Amino acid sequence: MSEKQKPDNQINIELGEEVADGVYSNLAIITHSNTEFVVDFVRLMPGVPKAKVKSRIILTPQHAKRLMKALQENLGKFESVHGPIKDSGNPGLPMNLGGPTAQA
Repeated sequence: MSEKQKPDNQINIELGEEVADGVYSNLAIITHSNTEFVVDFVRLMPGVPKAKVKSRIILTPQHAKRLMKALQENLGKFESVHGPIKDSGNPGLPMNLGGPTAQA
């Protein structure tokens, strides 16, 4: 499709090789202020008392809400194909690390 034929609302997104590999995380710590949400993705390893933040994403409140809706929609699609995801409940970790936090 030529540049002239592309719809105005189409976005060209490039995914580099390093980013395409992804980063594994088994804990997300969410903090917020009145202007932004900060999501820190952490990898906890069994028997290791210290964990590092592997990735940090900073979002506007509006984008955080759009992300939440997109996750809900995709979880619904996943569960309609694969069945309900079992919630293991509270992992028993301290989630309040000095600010308004929530666990995900």
